[in-house]
Amino acid sequence: MCRFRHRTFIARKIRIKSGSAVKTIFFIADEVSRLDELLRKKLPQYFGGEASVSNSKIRRLIIAGAVFSNGAQRRIPAYMIKKGCRIAVKIDREKFFYEKQNGDISFELSEKSILYEDDFLIIVDKPAFFLTEPTIAGKRDNMHDAVIAWLWKKNPSLRNRPYAGIMHRLDRTTSGVLLFTKQRSVNARIHELFENGGVRKIYRALAAKPFAPPEANFSVESRIGKLGGSGMWGEVADGRGRFARTDFTVLGECTRDGQKLLRIEAKPLTGRTHQIRIHLASRGMPIFGDERYGGERAERLFLHAYSLSFVHPVSGDMLTVCAKLPEGF
Repeated sequence: MCRFRHRTFIARKIRIKSGSAVKTIFFIADEVSRLDELLRKKLPQYFGGEASVSNSKIRRLIIAGAVFSNGAQRRIPAYMIKKGCRIAVKIDREKFFYEKQNGDISFELSEKSILYEDDFLIIVDKPAFFLTEPTIAGKRDNMHDAVIAWLWKKNPSLRNRPYAGIMHRLDRTTSGVLLFTKQRSVNARIHELFENGGVRKIYRALAAKPFAPPEANFSVESRIGKLGGSGMWGEVADGRGRFARTDFTVLGECTRDGQKLLRIEAKPLTGRTHQIRIHLASRGMPIFGDERYGGERAERLFLHAYSLSFVHPVSGDMLTVCAKLPEGF
């Protein structure tokens, strides 16, 4: 076992094993440390010191199952690593360093985009074509930085950078409700709500109308994982990937750019990468603008995070926050 409480560490020289686009980093920890703290110090060395690695990136690496100690997969950021543990980290370097993407918008958070704010939480309306968090090299504008800038603007007398905790993510091309914490003391409770189904998420989408009309209410269950070395996500065979379920409701029909579309409400019961996009595409109903999964080209991906409902981590009150549908929905 590799569990201890003392946190200081020194790690030996890093060794890198290359293979396709994914590279595996190996090193030995000489002292005990939390897993996330260990990676926070060692990964920048792998990247040549060119970039600091964000806490959220490290957490996602761990939760995604890309980190191993003594050959065992570790998915808990706070897992304690013992002296002598052999650490392996699988990283897709191209994906980590991908920075430039045409169509990123300029955006500054203002009062009209604040959906809810108190001493513990801030919930914002993220526009499409805007990142949720910094990239590995931190060269693109993103909502996390915009929230911090907003908090600092409201409190210019602060001596230290305001805190904003990323609790979940939206794809760059998806708009809508996005939650951040303002105090670390509520992070554990919010994470627990997301992991145990305590957060009710509702999305709105425009999807292709299939030849055979779907039921007014239907559900899709599957296992979602990466498809080979393509970097694409999709439905995979039993025993691979992670279970995913989405409940759908057909709200009506419409026409956009000559395309007959369905207005869809989606309620994901799990939170897998591209889950709603993959599930609709699997039913022959790709989202309008989602060329990656078979949709027709459009000015944007017509997927919007419409509402978020959960019990407030401090007051205990039920909180429901909605983001107005963008033009075109």
